Amino acid sequence: MVKEMRFSSVVETSVPANKETKPESLMASLPAEEPASNYFEANKSQNSQSGKCDLFTGEWIPDPSGPFYTNQSCLQIEGHQNCMKNGRPDSGYLYWRWSPRGCSLPKFNPKKFLYLMRNKSWAFIGDSISRNHVQSLLCILSQVEQAVETYHDEEYRSKIWHFPTHNFTLSVIWTPFLIKADIFEDMDGVSSSEIQLHLDELDKKWTDQYRNFDYAIVAGGKWFLKTAIYHENNVVTGCHYCPGKNLTELGFDYAYRKAMQLIFNFITNSGHKTLAFLRTTTPDHFENGEWFSGGTCDRKLPFKEGEVNMTDVDTIMRNIELEEFAKAAALGPDKGVVLKLLDTTRLSLLRPDGHPGPYRQFQPFAEDKNAKVQNDCLHWCLPGPIDSWNDLVMEMIVNGGIYQ
Repeated sequence: MVKEMRFSSVVETSVPANKETKPESLMASLPAEEPASNYFEANKSQNSQSGKCDLFTGEWIPDPSGPFYTNQSCLQIEGHQNCMKNGRPDSGYLYWRWSPRGCSLPKFNPKKFLYLMRNKSWAFIGDSISRNHVQSLLCILSQVEQAVETYHDEEYRSKIWHFPTHNFTLSVIWTPFLIKADIFEDMDGVSSSEIQLHLDELDKKWTDQYRNFDYAIVAGGKWFLKTAIYHENNVVTGCHYCPGKNLTELGFDYAYRKAMQLIFNFITNSGHKTLAFLRTTTPDHFENGEWFSGGTCDRKLPFKEGEVNMTDVDTIMRNIELEEFAKAAALGPDKGVVLKLLDTTRLSLLRPDGHPGPYRQFQPFAEDKNAKVQNDCLHWCLPGPIDSWNDLVMEMIVNGGIYQ
């Protein structure tokens, strides 16, 4: 039976308390392991006979070696992704790795990555999934060098780290729409008014810094499904899901395409030779409800190809991303810009077991084993499947000419 996952949003939270985290307070259910003997070997791809490899089609295979790090060895994990500390009882989700069809994908090599990034800067630009991703990278790199946090915004959503030995700077810029947006939500996701979205203006929070970066991963997605009023040329032109407002329902896809076009137009015409990745939309795995209505994600194994279909929403978003990326990539060489597609959607769809679920909070069933607990089936446990995204990024840098 093919399972179709329903989309739900999940409240974003950020936990400033992690600045107070002390090593002795961290509890690991997984022993820290010594690096394997080939840990620092150069990445070597064993490509198919065609010389090309589709990194994004394949399967999750058992990996007895497990992750590079634990919540004991990495202090960068935010509370709501720290599934081990929060009491998740199973650990099977830690022992899988992504295996592309027709070629091998080496594990991320943190020593080599930091060597390549000497005197460079990198930015992850997007919503809380981008922050989830950067924390995974920080945890892996911490096995070689601990990053020093040099900046955070008031809500701890945007941050900058520095690796002094390598003079490498890593940033995460929280901009959930990537375009200009007036957002009226508190840190618990409670909104006091509709989002006002400006479809013809990018968010200066990232564009003003863009020329400082040698590498950038840009990603959008789920926030476009929220109720929003659309503005173009300083005029309200419509909305998405705003009953009773007497406005034209233009749909999230209208706004998302506009945003993608604006983003790629900026990148290709920036005059700055950043190596830019577009990471495709991230599917969630809520079942039997949504994040606010009892939805859960309690599966313990990955899906196999063919056992699950993308939702209509995710399909629409990914198709827009692929179409607009293709247009921009065709123009990139003439502009001296390198664009790469980090197409994580389908491989992530196969990992319903990798989310915090109820373990987004500490010991959720300590007082009542039958407690009704809000689940997080969108973000990823750390360690977890999102670590494989960095394997893909590493391979695309080392052997970049082989892939799109």
